[in-house]
Amino acid sequence: MSVEHPDQGRCFPDGRPADEQPAWRGDFPIDWPEDHYVARRDYARFLVLTSLAFAVGQLWIGVKGLIRRGRDHAPSRAEIARLADVPIGGVRTFVYPGPGNACLLLRTDETTLVAYGQECTHLSCAVVPRLERGELHCPCHVGAFDLTTGRPIAGPPRRPLPRIALEVRGGVIYATGVEERAS
Repeated sequence: MSVEHPDQGRCFPDGRPADEQPAWRGDFPIDWPEDHYVARRDYARFLVLTSLAFAVGQLWIGVKGLIRRGRDHAPSRAEIARLADVPIGGVRTFVYPGPGNACLLLRTDETTLVAYGQECTHLSCAVVPRLERGELHCPCHVGAFDLTTGRPIAGPPRRPLPRIALEVRGGVIYATGVEERAS
């Protein structure tokens, strides 16, 4: 009866036979080919768990969007300013529909009032009115939006500014909604 050495038939990472291995290798035995072996069951488990994590992540994003959509409903009407307080060529800042939504009210002539969200649609920098040039300027990346339509006319922005619907009643200007536009 012959007794085999326990390291017999093992493949070591450095390729040397068992009798030439350092002493510490006995305390930390590693079978190199077996170490890199992945069973089908382990691989399938990895794929299922990864797919489940992606599905849960997508579900979470969807639920957050629904919650946000339910929270972001604009109030039916919010008072901005009195018409007499906004001179022709004047600009007034206001917040609508919520505390984090800065907007600009512009009076271009006697009868024309326009209002837009103040965040650039490129990277959310604050736009600055340039009434003499007929534009809203984004100083971060030299973008520009048309003053009358809110559409981009220069720079990296590709989407128009959100337009705030306005209503004038009894000499008071009210914001009545936000018009999100794709182009």
